[in-house]
Amino acid sequence: MQPFMRKFLSTVTIISAILASSCSESEGPRVTDPGNTTETRYYTYNVVAEFMHDADAFTQGLVYDNGVLYEGTGLRAGESTLRRVDLPTGRVVDKITIGPFFGEGIAVVNDKIYQLTWTDGLCFVWDKSRFSKLGEFRYSGEGWGLTYDGNRLIMSDGSATLYFRDPDTFEITGSVLVRDEHDQEVQRLNELEYIDGEIYANVWKDYRIARISPRTGRVVAWLDLTGIHLNQGESVLNGIAYDASGGRLFVTGKLWPKLFEVEQVLIEE
Repeated sequence: MQPFMRKFLSTVTIISAILASSCSESEGPRVTDPGNTTETRYYTYNVVAEFMHDADAFTQGLVYDNGVLYEGTGLRAGESTLRRVDLPTGRVVDKITIGPFFGEGIAVVNDKIYQLTWTDGLCFVWDKSRFSKLGEFRYSGEGWGLTYDGNRLIMSDGSATLYFRDPDTFEITGSVLVRDEHDQEVQRLNELEYIDGEIYANVWKDYRIARISPRTGRVVAWLDLTGIHLNQGESVLNGIAYDASGGRLFVTGKLWPKLFEVEQVLIEE
């Protein structure tokens, strides 16, 4: 082979390799979530069933545990309560008031119920079966939502930060800043529920529920419940409960006369 031909082929080989490398990089996956989620998913809903709900209940916390619906309500002057509710009828089976405190989120941890207060810096611990007080913890700042992931309590305070707490001491063991698909902080995180490895969070005065990675804080999905009920004043969406054994998702709101079982429907782009 002539020297000039050998040089020409070598040059062609180098150019081809550069072009192949460039094409490979441009056609690779576009990762938008450092938590290994490539894109944010969007869901709408179908209403599977409707249940009666006390229209005087200013719902701040909701948990479904072993066939029983537990609800924490807010407002002052003796209106803040902890309730045991019969889901099929909406009837309040048991109820206690929590004094002058403004009740907030609740979480069931084995045979105990933890209940936050809004601005009093108190978390009450109740016996789940008798609703008798077992103790209390003090914390700084506001209390909004509370849930349990099987090991840690997860708490919101109305900001974009979620806090992980030890259920035995209520000490903070970690935190995560919640950001959406545009890398913007998601403020006003309210009532929480831990479902299949994700934190579901009501956003105060929003019809959307954020589904959050507890590891990265990234919103991996949005559930849009627009139209499920007409919000008026403070009667906003707030209350998420999950029947793990039946795979049922329940939602309600402050002063809503109905509680809904909903099915999530993925919106295909």
